[in-house]
Amino acid sequence: MNPIQSNEQSWGYDRTILNYIQNAAAHGLYEIRGLGAKRKLPHFDDLVFLGASLSRYPLEGYREKCVTKTVLGTRYATKPIELEIPITIAGMSFGSLSANVKEALGQAATQMGTSTTTGDGGMTQEERKSSKTLIYQCLPSRYGFNPDDLRSCDAIEIVIGQGAKPGGGGMLLGQKINPRVAQMRTLPEGVDQRSACRHPDWTGSDDLTIKIQQLRELTDWEKPIFVKVGASRTFNDVKLAVHAGADVIVVDGMQGGTAATQTVFIEHIGIPTLAAVRQAVEALEDLDMKGKVQLIVSGGIRTGADVAKAIALGADAVSIGQGILMALGCNSETYIQNDTHYSAIEDYAALGTAPGTCHHCHTGKCPVGVTTQDPVLEKRLEVEVGTKRVKNYLQTLNMELTTIARACGKQNVHHLEREDLVALTIEAAAMARLPLAGTSWIPGT
Repeated sequence: MNPIQSNEQSWGYDRTILNYIQNAAAHGLYEIRGLGAKRKLPHFDDLVFLGASLSRYPLEGYREKCVTKTVLGTRYATKPIELEIPITIAGMSFGSLSANVKEALGQAATQMGTSTTTGDGGMTQEERKSSKTLIYQCLPSRYGFNPDDLRSCDAIEIVIGQGAKPGGGGMLLGQKINPRVAQMRTLPEGVDQRSACRHPDWTGSDDLTIKIQQLRELTDWEKPIFVKVGASRTFNDVKLAVHAGADVIVVDGMQGGTAATQTVFIEHIGIPTLAAVRQAVEALEDLDMKGKVQLIVSGGIRTGADVAKAIALGADAVSIGQGILMALGCNSETYIQNDTHYSAIEDYAALGTAPGTCHHCHTGKCPVGVTTQDPVLEKRLEVEVGTKRVKNYLQTLNMELTTIARACGKQNVHHLEREDLVALTIEAAAMARLPLAGTSWIPGT
Protein backbone atom coordinates (compact mmCIF):
# COMPACT_ATOMS: atom_id res chain seq x y z
CA MET A 1 0.00 0.00 0.00
CA ASN A 2 1.54 3.27 -1.10
CA PRO A 3 1.89 5.93 1.59
CA ILE A 4 -0.16 9.10 1.09
CA GLN A 5 1.96 11.77 -0.52
CA SER A 6 2.16 15.01 1.43
CA ASN A 7 1.59 17.06 -1.74
CA GLU A 8 -1.74 15.40 -2.62
CA GLN A 9 -4.90 17.50 -2.35
CA SER A 10 -7.34 16.64 0.38
CA TRP A 11 -10.46 15.02 -1.10
CA GLY A 12 -12.84 17.09 1.01
CA TYR A 13 -10.83 20.31 0.69
CA ASP A 14 -9.39 20.39 -2.81
CA ARG A 15 -8.45 23.64 -4.53
CA THR A 16 -12.03 24.26 -5.69
CA ILE A 17 -13.49 23.98 -2.18
CA LEU A 18 -10.65 26.02 -0.69
CA ASN A 19 -11.29 28.81 -3.20
CA TYR A 20 -15.00 28.70 -2.41
CA ILE A 21 -14.46 28.96 1.34
CA GLN A 22 -11.84 31.68 1.06
CA ASN A 23 -13.98 33.79 -1.32
CA ALA A 24 -17.01 33.37 0.94
CA ALA A 25 -14.94 34.39 3.96
CA ALA A 26 -13.50 37.40 2.16
CA HIS A 27 -16.70 38.77 0.64
CA GLY A 28 -19.70 37.24 2.43
CA LEU A 29 -21.40 36.65 -0.94
CA TYR A 30 -22.26 33.61 -3.02
CA GLU A 31 -21.01 33.26 -6.59
CA ILE A 32 -23.27 34.11 -9.51
CA ARG A 33 -22.43 32.77 -12.95
CA GLY A 34 -23.88 31.62 -16.23
CA LEU A 35 -24.06 28.36 -18.22
CA GLY A 36 -24.65 24.99 -16.56
CA ALA A 37 -23.25 22.42 -14.16
CA LYS A 38 -19.52 21.82 -14.36
CA ARG A 39 -19.55 18.54 -12.43
CA LYS A 40 -19.55 15.27 -14.39
CA LEU A 41 -23.00 13.69 -14.32
CA PRO A 42 -24.48 10.53 -15.83
CA HIS A 43 -25.37 11.62 -19.33
CA PHE A 44 -26.35 10.52 -22.81
CA ASP A 45 -22.67 9.78 -23.43
CA ASP A 46 -23.13 6.80 -21.10
CA LEU A 47 -25.55 5.19 -23.57
CA VAL A 48 -24.82 3.54 -26.92
CA PHE A 49 -27.02 2.39 -29.78
CA LEU A 50 -27.31 -1.21 -30.95
CA GLY A 51 -26.93 -0.63 -34.66
CA ALA A 52 -28.38 -3.03 -37.22
CA SER A 53 -26.23 -5.94 -38.36
CA LEU A 54 -27.65 -9.42 -39.04
CA SER A 55 -30.59 -9.48 -36.64
CA ARG A 56 -31.70 -6.00 -37.77
CA TYR A 57 -31.75 -4.54 -41.28
CA PRO A 58 -30.12 -1.09 -41.75
CA LEU A 59 -31.21 1.49 -44.27
CA GLU A 60 -28.95 2.76 -47.03
CA GLY A 61 -27.86 6.20 -45.90
CA TYR A 62 -27.70 7.86 -49.30
CA ARG A 63 -30.74 6.33 -51.00
CA GLU A 64 -33.42 5.64 -48.41
CA LYS A 65 -35.29 8.50 -46.84
CA CYS A 66 -35.53 9.03 -43.08
CA VAL A 67 -38.43 11.25 -41.96
CA THR A 68 -37.78 13.99 -39.39
CA LYS A 69 -41.11 15.86 -39.46
CA THR A 70 -42.36 16.66 -35.95
CA VAL A 71 -45.81 17.85 -34.86
CA LEU A 72 -46.29 19.43 -31.43
CA GLY A 73 -49.52 20.40 -29.69
CA THR A 74 -52.02 17.89 -31.01
CA ARG A 75 -54.03 17.43 -27.81
CA TYR A 76 -56.28 20.51 -27.73
CA ALA A 77 -54.82 23.19 -30.00
CA THR A 78 -56.60 23.72 -33.30
CA LYS A 79 -53.32 24.80 -34.90
CA PRO A 80 -50.51 22.47 -33.76
CA ILE A 81 -47.05 23.49 -34.90
CA GLU A 82 -45.33 21.44 -37.60
CA LEU A 83 -41.53 21.36 -37.67
CA GLU A 84 -39.18 19.92 -40.27
CA ILE A 85 -36.80 18.64 -37.58
CA PRO A 86 -37.26 17.59 -33.91
CA ILE A 87 -34.59 20.04 -32.71
CA THR A 88 -35.79 23.40 -31.35
CA ILE A 89 -34.07 26.47 -29.92
CA ALA A 90 -34.70 27.03 -26.22
CA GLY A 91 -35.96 30.22 -24.61
CA MET A 92 -33.16 32.74 -24.12
CA SER A 93 -34.23 36.30 -23.48
CA PHE A 94 -33.47 39.56 -25.17
CA GLY A 95 -31.54 41.04 -22.31
CA SER A 96 -29.43 38.02 -21.60
CA LEU A 97 -28.71 37.86 -25.37
CA SER A 98 -28.18 40.76 -27.75
CA ALA A 99 -30.76 41.82 -30.32
CA ASN A 100 -28.43 40.62 -33.09
CA VAL A 101 -28.32 37.15 -31.58
CA LYS A 102 -32.09 36.92 -31.21
CA GLU A 103 -32.56 37.90 -34.84
CA ALA A 104 -29.92 35.39 -35.97
CA LEU A 105 -31.61 32.59 -34.02
CA GLY A 106 -34.93 33.38 -35.68
CA GLN A 107 -33.43 33.34 -39.16
CA ALA A 108 -31.51 30.09 -38.57
CA ALA A 109 -34.56 28.36 -37.11
CA THR A 110 -36.69 29.48 -40.05
CA GLN A 111 -34.17 28.21 -42.58
CA MET A 112 -34.08 24.83 -40.84
CA GLY A 113 -37.85 24.63 -40.45
CA THR A 114 -37.87 24.64 -36.67
CA SER A 115 -38.88 26.96 -33.83
CA THR A 116 -37.22 29.44 -31.53
CA THR A 117 -38.46 30.79 -28.20
CA THR A 118 -38.69 34.29 -26.72
CA GLY A 119 -37.37 33.81 -23.18
CA ASP A 120 -38.00 36.21 -20.29
CA GLY A 121 -38.63 39.90 -20.91
CA GLY A 122 -40.99 39.80 -23.86
CA MET A 123 -40.73 39.61 -27.64
CA THR A 124 -38.75 41.87 -29.96
CA GLN A 125 -40.23 42.74 -33.36
CA GLU A 126 -36.99 41.61 -35.05
CA GLU A 127 -37.44 38.22 -33.41
CA ARG A 128 -41.04 37.86 -34.57
CA LYS A 129 -40.18 38.96 -38.09
CA SER A 130 -37.26 36.56 -38.46
CA SER A 131 -38.94 33.50 -36.86
CA LYS A 132 -41.46 31.56 -38.91
CA THR A 133 -42.39 29.56 -35.77
CA LEU A 134 -42.00 31.42 -32.48
CA ILE A 135 -42.86 30.16 -29.01
CA TYR A 136 -43.90 32.86 -26.52
CA GLN A 137 -42.81 32.24 -22.94
CA CYS A 138 -44.96 33.15 -19.94
CA LEU A 139 -42.64 33.29 -16.93
CA PRO A 140 -43.16 34.11 -13.24
CA SER A 141 -41.72 37.60 -13.71
CA ARG A 142 -44.25 38.58 -16.42
CA TYR A 143 -41.62 41.08 -17.58
CA GLY A 144 -42.60 42.37 -20.99
CA PHE A 145 -45.71 40.19 -21.10
CA ASN A 146 -47.98 41.51 -23.85
CA PRO A 147 -51.25 39.77 -24.85
CA ASP A 148 -51.00 41.12 -28.40
CA ASP A 149 -47.49 39.73 -28.82
CA LEU A 150 -48.67 36.43 -27.34
CA ARG A 151 -51.48 36.19 -29.89
CA SER A 152 -49.02 36.86 -32.70
CA CYS A 153 -46.88 33.85 -31.77
CA ASP A 154 -47.38 30.20 -32.71
CA ALA A 155 -47.37 28.52 -29.30
CA ILE A 156 -47.18 29.46 -25.62
CA GLU A 157 -44.73 28.05 -23.09
CA ILE A 158 -45.64 28.45 -19.42
CA VAL A 159 -42.34 28.25 -17.53
CA ILE A 160 -42.68 26.73 -14.07
CA GLY A 161 -38.98 26.07 -13.64
CA GLN A 162 -35.61 25.79 -15.33
CA GLY A 163 -33.14 22.91 -15.11
CA ALA A 164 -30.24 25.05 -13.92
CA LYS A 165 -32.29 26.43 -11.04
CA PRO A 166 -35.49 24.53 -10.10
CA GLY A 167 -37.21 26.55 -7.41
CA GLY A 168 -35.22 29.68 -8.22
CA GLY A 169 -36.07 32.85 -10.10
CA GLY A 170 -34.19 34.49 -12.94
CA MET A 171 -31.50 37.13 -12.74
CA LEU A 172 -30.46 39.91 -15.06
CA LEU A 173 -27.74 42.07 -13.60
CA GLY A 174 -27.81 45.83 -14.01
CA GLN A 175 -24.99 46.03 -16.52
CA LYS A 176 -27.26 44.33 -19.07
CA ILE A 177 -30.32 46.51 -18.49
CA ASN A 178 -29.88 49.12 -21.20
CA PRO A 179 -32.65 51.60 -22.13
CA ARG A 180 -34.44 49.20 -24.50
CA VAL A 181 -34.36 46.26 -22.06
CA ALA A 182 -35.51 48.56 -19.24
CA GLN A 183 -38.43 49.83 -21.31
CA MET A 184 -39.54 46.33 -22.34
CA ARG A 185 -39.44 45.09 -18.75
CA THR A 186 -40.63 48.31 -17.09
CA LEU A 187 -37.49 48.43 -14.96
CA PRO A 188 -35.00 51.18 -14.06
CA GLU A 189 -31.86 51.20 -16.20
CA GLY A 190 -28.73 49.67 -14.75
CA VAL A 191 -30.40 48.09 -11.70
CA ASP A 192 -30.19 44.34 -10.99
CA GLN A 193 -33.37 42.42 -11.81
CA ARG A 194 -34.28 39.32 -9.82
CA SER A 195 -37.51 37.77 -11.01
CA ALA A 196 -39.89 35.67 -8.95
CA CYS A 197 -39.40 31.96 -8.41
CA ARG A 198 -43.13 31.23 -8.79
CA HIS A 199 -46.03 32.67 -10.73
CA PRO A 200 -47.85 35.44 -8.87
CA ASP A 201 -51.37 34.22 -9.57
CA TRP A 202 -51.25 30.57 -8.59
CA THR A 203 -50.05 28.32 -5.81
CA GLY A 204 -50.66 24.90 -7.29
CA SER A 205 -51.81 22.79 -10.20
CA ASP A 206 -55.47 23.86 -9.89
CA ASP A 207 -54.42 27.46 -10.52
CA LEU A 208 -52.30 26.28 -13.46
CA THR A 209 -55.46 24.76 -14.94
CA ILE A 210 -57.18 28.13 -14.72
CA LYS A 211 -54.19 29.91 -16.31
CA ILE A 212 -54.09 27.46 -19.20
CA GLN A 213 -57.81 27.99 -19.79
CA GLN A 214 -57.31 31.76 -19.77
CA LEU A 215 -54.51 31.52 -22.34
CA ARG A 216 -56.59 29.23 -24.53
CA GLU A 217 -59.49 31.67 -24.50
CA LEU A 218 -57.12 34.56 -25.19
CA THR A 219 -55.90 32.77 -28.33
CA ASP A 220 -59.21 31.16 -29.42
CA TRP A 221 -57.85 27.67 -28.62
CA GLU A 222 -55.50 27.90 -31.60
CA LYS A 223 -52.11 27.89 -29.91
CA PRO A 224 -50.52 24.82 -28.30
CA ILE A 225 -49.76 25.31 -24.61
CA PHE A 226 -46.37 24.05 -23.42
CA VAL A 227 -45.55 23.65 -19.72
CA LYS A 228 -41.84 23.68 -18.83
CA VAL A 229 -40.55 22.23 -15.57
CA GLY A 230 -37.07 22.02 -14.13
CA ALA A 231 -36.19 18.38 -13.48
CA SER A 232 -36.60 17.48 -9.83
CA ARG A 233 -39.83 15.66 -8.87
CA THR A 234 -40.37 14.97 -12.55
CA PHE A 235 -42.84 12.08 -12.39
CA ASN A 236 -45.36 14.01 -10.29
CA ASP A 237 -44.73 17.35 -12.00
CA VAL A 238 -45.43 15.90 -15.44
CA LYS A 239 -48.62 14.26 -14.22
CA LEU A 240 -49.88 17.52 -12.72
CA ALA A 241 -49.07 19.46 -15.89
CA VAL A 242 -50.99 16.93 -17.99
CA HIS A 243 -53.97 17.06 -15.63
CA ALA A 244 -53.88 20.88 -15.88
CA GLY A 245 -54.39 20.60 -19.64
CA ALA A 246 -50.94 21.01 -21.22
CA ASP A 247 -50.53 20.04 -24.88
CA VAL A 248 -46.75 19.67 -24.59
CA ILE A 249 -44.44 19.04 -21.63
CA VAL A 250 -40.90 20.45 -21.60
CA VAL A 251 -38.55 18.81 -19.08
CA ASP A 252 -35.25 20.61 -18.47
CA GLY A 253 -32.52 18.58 -16.74
CA MET A 254 -29.85 19.95 -14.41
CA GLN A 255 -27.28 20.10 -17.22
CA GLY A 256 -29.33 22.95 -18.64
CA GLY A 257 -27.80 26.40 -18.62
CA THR A 258 -28.79 29.86 -17.52
CA ALA A 259 -27.67 33.42 -18.08
CA ALA A 260 -27.12 34.03 -14.37
CA THR A 261 -27.87 32.31 -11.09
CA GLN A 262 -26.17 31.14 -7.92
CA THR A 263 -23.56 28.45 -8.46
CA VAL A 264 -25.10 26.50 -5.58
CA PHE A 265 -28.30 26.19 -7.67
CA ILE A 266 -26.48 25.09 -10.80
CA GLU A 267 -24.43 22.39 -9.10
CA HIS A 268 -26.67 21.11 -6.30
CA ILE A 269 -30.37 21.32 -7.24
CA GLY A 270 -32.23 19.12 -9.70
CA ILE A 271 -31.60 15.76 -11.31
CA PRO A 272 -29.71 14.81 -14.49
CA THR A 273 -31.56 14.90 -17.78
CA LEU A 274 -31.01 11.15 -18.24
CA ALA A 275 -33.09 10.38 -15.16
CA ALA A 276 -35.66 13.08 -15.89
CA VAL A 277 -36.57 11.92 -19.40
CA ARG A 278 -37.25 8.40 -18.14
CA GLN A 279 -39.47 9.66 -15.33
CA ALA A 280 -41.36 11.97 -17.69
CA VAL A 281 -42.05 9.14 -20.13
CA GLU A 282 -43.20 6.87 -17.29
CA ALA A 283 -45.62 9.58 -16.12
CA LEU A 284 -47.12 9.94 -19.61
CA GLU A 285 -47.40 6.19 -19.99
CA ASP A 286 -49.01 5.88 -16.56
CA LEU A 287 -51.69 8.34 -17.69
CA ASP A 288 -52.01 6.67 -21.11
CA MET A 289 -51.03 10.02 -22.65
CA LYS A 290 -47.84 8.99 -24.48
CA GLY A 291 -48.23 10.29 -28.03
CA LYS A 292 -51.23 12.41 -27.09
CA VAL A 293 -49.17 14.88 -25.06
CA GLN A 294 -45.78 15.54 -26.64
CA LEU A 295 -42.53 15.60 -24.63
CA ILE A 296 -39.62 17.95 -25.29
CA VAL A 297 -36.36 17.27 -23.45
CA SER A 298 -33.67 19.87 -22.77
CA GLY A 299 -30.60 20.19 -20.60
CA GLY A 300 -27.21 19.17 -21.96
CA ILE A 301 -28.26 18.27 -25.52
CA ARG A 302 -25.16 18.99 -27.61
CA THR A 303 -24.81 16.49 -30.48
CA GLY A 304 -26.90 14.56 -32.95
CA ALA A 305 -26.24 11.46 -30.86
CA ASP A 306 -27.73 13.22 -27.81
CA VAL A 307 -30.81 14.08 -29.87
CA ALA A 308 -31.20 10.51 -31.10
CA LYS A 309 -30.83 9.07 -27.58
CA ALA A 310 -33.40 11.48 -26.13
CA ILE A 311 -35.89 10.48 -28.84
CA ALA A 312 -35.16 6.77 -28.36
CA LEU A 313 -35.88 7.20 -24.65
CA GLY A 314 -39.30 8.64 -25.47
CA ALA A 315 -38.95 12.35 -26.28
CA ASP A 316 -40.76 13.79 -29.29
CA ALA A 317 -38.27 16.64 -29.68
CA VAL A 318 -35.38 18.35 -27.94
CA SER A 319 -34.60 21.95 -27.11
CA ILE A 320 -31.08 23.38 -27.10
CA GLY A 321 -29.69 26.49 -25.41
CA GLN A 322 -26.03 26.23 -24.45
CA GLY A 323 -25.09 24.34 -27.62
CA ILE A 324 -26.60 27.17 -29.66
CA LEU A 325 -24.49 29.72 -27.75
CA MET A 326 -21.35 27.69 -28.44
CA ALA A 327 -22.27 27.53 -32.13
CA LEU A 328 -22.57 31.33 -32.14
CA GLY A 329 -19.02 31.61 -30.81
CA CYS A 330 -19.36 31.40 -27.02
CA ASN A 331 -15.99 30.33 -25.57
CA SER A 332 -14.32 30.80 -28.94
CA GLU A 333 -10.90 32.44 -29.13
CA THR A 334 -12.05 34.73 -31.92
CA TYR A 335 -15.00 36.79 -33.05
CA ILE A 336 -15.82 37.37 -36.71
CA GLN A 337 -16.70 40.58 -38.47
CA ASN A 338 -17.11 40.74 -42.24
CA ASP A 339 -15.50 37.26 -42.57
CA THR A 340 -12.40 38.49 -40.72
CA HIS A 341 -11.35 36.83 -37.47
CA TYR A 342 -10.26 39.02 -34.55
CA SER A 343 -8.68 37.82 -31.33
CA ALA A 344 -10.81 37.94 -28.18
CA ILE A 345 -8.08 36.59 -25.88
CA GLU A 346 -7.38 39.92 -24.17
CA ASP A 347 -11.07 40.42 -23.40
CA TYR A 348 -11.27 36.98 -21.81
CA ALA A 349 -8.17 37.77 -19.77
CA ALA A 350 -9.76 41.01 -18.55
CA LEU A 351 -12.61 38.88 -17.16
CA GLY A 352 -10.09 36.65 -15.41
CA THR A 353 -10.87 33.68 -17.62
CA ALA A 354 -10.03 32.10 -20.98
CA PRO A 355 -11.82 30.52 -23.93
CA GLY A 356 -13.16 27.12 -22.92
CA THR A 357 -13.61 28.10 -19.28
CA CYS A 358 -15.68 31.29 -19.57
CA HIS A 359 -19.01 31.37 -17.74
CA HIS A 360 -19.28 35.15 -17.39
CA CYS A 361 -22.57 35.53 -19.30
CA HIS A 362 -23.98 37.55 -16.39
CA THR A 363 -21.39 40.32 -16.67
CA GLY A 364 -22.54 41.67 -20.03
CA LYS A 365 -18.89 41.71 -21.16
CA CYS A 366 -19.05 38.76 -23.55
CA PRO A 367 -15.86 38.90 -25.67
CA VAL A 368 -17.63 37.47 -28.73
CA GLY A 369 -20.77 39.61 -28.55
CA VAL A 370 -23.31 36.91 -27.65
CA THR A 371 -24.46 37.59 -24.08
CA THR A 372 -24.13 41.34 -23.97
CA GLN A 373 -26.01 44.62 -24.33
CA ASP A 374 -22.83 46.65 -24.75
CA PRO A 375 -23.21 48.57 -28.06
CA VAL A 376 -19.58 47.90 -29.01
CA LEU A 377 -19.41 44.24 -28.01
CA GLU A 378 -22.77 43.25 -29.53
CA LYS A 379 -21.49 44.26 -32.99
CA ARG A 380 -19.00 41.41 -32.75
CA LEU A 381 -21.85 39.02 -33.55
CA GLU A 382 -23.21 39.95 -36.94
CA VAL A 383 -26.66 38.65 -37.78
CA GLU A 384 -25.56 37.01 -41.04
CA VAL A 385 -22.61 35.26 -39.39
CA GLY A 386 -24.68 34.06 -36.46
CA THR A 387 -27.44 32.79 -38.75
CA LYS A 388 -25.01 30.76 -40.85
CA ARG A 389 -23.27 29.22 -37.84
CA VAL A 390 -26.48 28.19 -36.06
CA LYS A 391 -27.97 26.81 -39.27
CA ASN A 392 -24.83 24.76 -39.89
CA TYR A 393 -24.94 23.42 -36.34
CA LEU A 394 -28.62 22.42 -36.53
CA GLN A 395 -28.08 20.88 -39.95
CA THR A 396 -25.20 18.79 -38.61
CA LEU A 397 -27.25 17.60 -35.64
CA ASN A 398 -30.08 16.56 -37.94
CA MET A 399 -27.72 14.72 -40.29
CA GLU A 400 -26.25 12.80 -37.35
CA LEU A 401 -29.73 12.02 -36.03
CA THR A 402 -30.90 10.55 -39.34
CA THR A 403 -27.62 8.68 -39.81
CA ILE A 404 -28.13 6.96 -36.46
CA ALA A 405 -31.79 6.23 -37.20
CA ARG A 406 -30.92 4.60 -40.53
CA ALA A 407 -28.16 2.57 -38.89
CA CYS A 408 -30.83 1.22 -36.51
CA GLY A 409 -33.13 0.37 -39.44
CA LYS A 410 -35.58 3.23 -38.94
CA GLN A 411 -37.38 5.09 -41.73
CA ASN A 412 -38.52 7.77 -39.29
CA VAL A 413 -36.44 9.22 -36.45
CA HIS A 414 -39.50 8.94 -34.19
CA HIS A 415 -39.32 5.15 -34.58
CA LEU A 416 -36.14 5.05 -32.49
CA GLU A 417 -36.96 3.21 -29.27
CA ARG A 418 -35.56 2.09 -25.94
CA GLU A 419 -34.79 -1.35 -27.36
CA ASP A 420 -32.15 0.33 -29.53
CA LEU A 421 -30.12 1.45 -26.49
CA VAL A 422 -27.92 -0.04 -23.78
CA ALA A 423 -25.95 1.63 -20.99
CA LEU A 424 -22.21 1.61 -20.35
CA THR A 425 -22.32 2.36 -16.63
CA ILE A 426 -24.40 1.05 -13.74
CA GLU A 427 -25.49 4.60 -12.85
CA ALA A 428 -26.75 5.36 -16.35
CA ALA A 429 -28.44 1.97 -16.59
CA ALA A 430 -30.29 2.57 -13.32
CA MET A 431 -31.34 6.14 -14.20
CA ALA A 432 -32.49 5.36 -17.74
CA ARG A 433 -33.80 1.87 -16.84
CA LEU A 434 -31.81 0.30 -19.65
CA PRO A 435 -29.80 -2.93 -19.59
CA LEU A 436 -26.09 -2.73 -18.95
CA ALA A 437 -24.29 -3.42 -22.25
CA GLY A 438 -23.73 -7.12 -22.85
CA THR A 439 -26.22 -8.14 -20.19
CA SER A 440 -29.96 -8.25 -19.59
CA TRP A 441 -29.51 -6.60 -16.17
CA ILE A 442 -31.31 -3.35 -15.42
CA PRO A 443 -30.08 -2.10 -12.02
CA GLY A 444 -32.88 -1.33 -9.60
CA THR A 445 -35.47 -3.60 -11.19
